[in-house]
Amino acid sequence: MGKLIYGAPTWSIDFEDRELAHLRIVIVTKLRRGEAFSLSWDSDSSSGMGRNSIWLHQAIPLQFVFFGGREPTLNRAWVEALMAKANSASGLELVPEPQPDESARH
Repeated sequence: MGKLIYGAPTWSIDFEDRELAHLRIVIVTKLRRGEAFSLSWDSDSSSGMGRNSIWLHQAIPLQFVFFGGREPTLNRAWVEALMAKANSASGLELVPEPQPDESARH
């Protein structure tokens, strides 16, 4: 289970390492371009929260922490689907992983 740690004071969001690896590609790409955007996710109802959103901006500290020892294989189709969401009016949301395009895996 990885963590996206954001802001000061810090606030952390738990994602599976594989999800976080794909989100990192999209988030870093958008922030490198100087594009601020929202990130939304669903929380476990046991924590008393349902849906959450934050505004991501390059001026706010951001850290990705992975607990697995190896980098997951990336699915280009998933990165593209996440990037399409990030570029939409609703902002970045975790979408289900599509079947990978075998010719595009890296």
